[in-house]
Amino acid sequence: MKNTITTDHTLIINELERSIKFHNLDFVLGFLPKGSYLVGGYIRDIILGRETEKVDFDIVVPLNAIEIGKKIADYIGAKIIILDEKREVVRIIRKRIYIDIANQVSSTIEGDLHSRDFTINSIAFLLNEKCLCDPLNGLKDLELSILRTHSEKNLINDPLRILRCFRFVSEFNFKIDLDLISFIKKNKGKLYLVAKERINYEIHKIVHGANALDAVILIKKINIFCIDNLSEDYFFLDLEKINYAELSHEEKEKFLPSFFITQILDVLSLDKLKFNKAEIAKTKLLRKWHSFLKNKNIDQLDELDRFKLHQELEMFLPSFIFYLPQNLRFDWLNRWRDKEDKLFHPSNLLNGDVIKKNLKIEDGPILGELLQYLSKELAFKRLNNFDEAIYKATQWIEQNAPKCD
Repeated sequence: MKNTITTDHTLIINELERSIKFHNLDFVLGFLPKGSYLVGGYIRDIILGRETEKVDFDIVVPLNAIEIGKKIADYIGAKIIILDEKREVVRIIRKRIYIDIANQVSSTIEGDLHSRDFTINSIAFLLNEKCLCDPLNGLKDLELSILRTHSEKNLINDPLRILRCFRFVSEFNFKIDLDLISFIKKNKGKLYLVAKERINYEIHKIVHGANALDAVILIKKINIFCIDNLSEDYFFLDLEKINYAELSHEEKEKFLPSFFITQILDVLSLDKLKFNKAEIAKTKLLRKWHSFLKNKNIDQLDELDRFKLHQELEMFLPSFIFYLPQNLRFDWLNRWRDKEDKLFHPSNLLNGDVIKKNLKIEDGPILGELLQYLSKELAFKRLNNFDEAIYKATQWIEQNAPKCD
């Protein structure tokens, strides 16, 4: 569905000025020389009617960006970071507002705009003249919800922009121009020239977008990360055939991002791209149990295997249900939603301190095994109260504790 936007310059300018005042940014204008202009995502988001928690206010000045930035930062008592001393690019941080100021690179505004990543980010607002400059028809592309670039060289200069295409699909429901798709296919390998942390950040933005599914499907079709076994490994599912309606809205927001990540990256790639240990461990567990169930029917699992499955997947089971047979998903989800279901949410009637006090045993492997046994008994409804738990624990210790000669 296309974004409903206006391309009327007067309306856009009025909204820009209103927004600048709303964010208390009008004071910045007094520090700017003639010929300064606002550019980039701030204008794009205003046109799309998009509100964000973080406000990026990108300003281009004719000269002396660092000096101007320091004056603004001193005036408001804000933090300033010099991002590029040679090119004079600075960032002022004021709560959730990021003000970036840079020197104009080309001799004209149009020259600078021609060097930006995408046409939708190549619209400028000349602050002293109060007019828009749109040499690459970015407004038209916003209206059509299409992502284009003026020059492929602009993307090669920072290959992360190749991946950023998919963020625009995810966040804005944009379509990528066919010429741009062809370019991405030819140059996707250059993405690995980018700092791993930047790629990691972009992936997380993609999988959390409102249209993440469309972006992830496109990433898989192009195989943007060049995963060798993406089409052969049975762990990678056909995302277009999955019924996501089985999850609630909250479950989709919480569990689909990690599921999508596992569908575009293998464990080795997660490690290379600096994903945290918890995300890598989660993917390993999803792979472990998917592989296990490929070789063994769920109905054939013994109690211990079934218990371990729920114990290891408890915190993110909705990320796993798409690997289950269709006829099991609804029942498993409903049982997982019931926090009192002791199989899907393993727990214990007794904690370690109570067991040590009542049964006179010490910390160690035996205590851990006993707790695991009692939790399994509770999961399969063979325990109902404290006395039964103490009785079963006593029996288990008599049968399993090492005997002294």
